[in-house]
Amino acid sequence: MRKISGWMQRFPLFQLYAEAGLPQAIRRSLTLILLGNIFGNLHGIICGGGTTAMIGLANQLQAGDLAFGILNGIPQAAALLQIPFSLLVNRTHHRKKYMLTLGLFSRAVWLVFGLIPVIVPTDPAGLPLWTLIFLMGISSCCSAVINVCWFPWFSDLAPDRIRGRWLSTRDMIVAVFNLGFGILVARLLDTLPVENRYIIIFLIGGTVGILDMICFGFCEEKYSAPAKRLRIGGMIREVFRNRPFVRLIVMWTAWCFTSNLCGPYLARYSVNDMGLTFTQMMVFSTAAASIATVLVMGRWGRAMDRFGCRSVMLVGGIAASVTDAFYLFSVPGSVWPVLLRNFFGAMFWSSCNLAANSMQLSASPDETRPSYIAVFACVTSLAGVTLGTLAGGSLLEWWEGAGMFTGSLDRMKALILLSVTLRLGVALFLIPPLQNDRDGTPGQLLASLFRLKKESARIPARKDL
Repeated sequence: MRKISGWMQRFPLFQLYAEAGLPQAIRRSLTLILLGNIFGNLHGIICGGGTTAMIGLANQLQAGDLAFGILNGIPQAAALLQIPFSLLVNRTHHRKKYMLTLGLFSRAVWLVFGLIPVIVPTDPAGLPLWTLIFLMGISSCCSAVINVCWFPWFSDLAPDRIRGRWLSTRDMIVAVFNLGFGILVARLLDTLPVENRYIIIFLIGGTVGILDMICFGFCEEKYSAPAKRLRIGGMIREVFRNRPFVRLIVMWTAWCFTSNLCGPYLARYSVNDMGLTFTQMMVFSTAAASIATVLVMGRWGRAMDRFGCRSVMLVGGIAASVTDAFYLFSVPGSVWPVLLRNFFGAMFWSSCNLAANSMQLSASPDETRPSYIAVFACVTSLAGVTLGTLAGGSLLEWWEGAGMFTGSLDRMKALILLSVTLRLGVALFLIPPLQNDRDGTPGQLLASLFRLKKESARIPARKDL
């Protein structure tokens, strides 16, 4: 027992809990949130618009580029419901109740996705595909409550000074689980009989998603502000009067749009055009990204607590902008573009996600944080992810119909060039105006990351926002 206790005391999260002086109930709840996040990310490996499992199922149902874009865009469009859900959460303080009803149902729906090719008739033509789109819509609408519950929940439990390191440690742990689970899923996709492959895979995906919600059922509910009845118009006006938050929304919306022009279609391009197997895709994409995340997330978390979110966002954003360009060198059967894009991409896009999450919390007031997060998710998901995904799918189908980009620079590579150029512009022009929460600079951050010179170990005090 002493050995186990000693190991636990050295574990990074337990060290953070001790540093913050958290009571036992809060420590247990944060650990349960971590466990829920692990299950939720395993759920996301199977269940989502752009997963390898969904690519295979969509191909079986003969989905075109635009239909595939719709599948990717539906979960983002459903984020619009986060606004009324956030008002409900602010007014009632019943996060656990909503997670264990709507959230649980949204995950349980995925249990039947694999049955669509078996039980849905093919007459009229396209009925199975539209059934898939309909079920995706139902699940996405119900799952809109999850984000406005768990993220403010975590914020109320975790003190501000440890959030960056907690999130980076969580991302490293999640990456390790993603690595093993992703390879297992890919092997099942490649080896299971075609007639029951997707039944088994989506049963697994739905089950781990349900476990995610169950974890929150055992968490301590804590609210940093009293329940408050808000009107949607007044709430939206309040959010858009918060200038630092608005700048963050604009930047992240543009980032999501440019990223999703080609991002959701790269995996499908790898399978359909480059001829990679599901196992190759999982090893050279999910596994490679997981390894990269484990290697760098601890350093990004410390850098963010030391030099500030904007510094981390700028350094990571510039580097992440160009990583899709590895696909410009792709040829049939080649795995190196996939490996390099996902390994080096994850090293830097993970820092952008970490910084964006932390900036949402630091730039939003405690008493209305669910509403701020809901507005952020709605705008960035609809105007960023959804429009970006649909714009990319429309361009691909338009170029194909017009007979454009048929040589070595095919339509996918043309889209990659457009996306990389626009993303780099966003990183260079929209990240610098963001408000930093530390006194550190990107130059000091780079010097620290690459050990070009010694830096002071002192962490600058947080500015008042």
